[in-house]
Amino acid sequence: MPKPQSWQLDPASYPFSHRTETRFADMDLLGHINNVAMAGLFEHGRGMFNHTIGVQRRAPGQRWLIVSVAIEYIAEAHFPQHVDVACGILRVGSSSWQIASAAFQGGECKATCITTIVLTDEQGPAPLPQDLREEFERLSVKTA
Repeated sequence: MPKPQSWQLDPASYPFSHRTETRFADMDLLGHINNVAMAGLFEHGRGMFNHTIGVQRRAPGQRWLIVSVAIEYIAEAHFPQHVDVACGILRVGSSSWQIASAAFQGGECKATCITTIVLTDEQGPAPLPQDLREEFERLSVKTA
């Protein structure tokens, strides 16, 4: 398992954070938040981030698709403490971008997530509009 980079473990590295509650149903038999529930927490945090930055704005016939999601589990998270999912843009390509996320509980990073998303149209990958690129630049994670 790759070791997370130091910036990934620092909530201040991320320009956006969303607090969400854990649920009793999120626990596994060992008493911690299970991996599927953690993936759902990341999905919810990423959805709130995307909604906040207006990723839904796109030309007719375009849509964005998740290409990959990579989650690294660092420490156990527990119910009933809330989880803060922090997000920011890690990389921007010609038609894709990566969102870096981290789940914090009690100020400690419990897991990290890198999601790659691509903008598409009827012909395949579509170039990112300049206004969205500028928004992504503004919301980049601080890696140094």
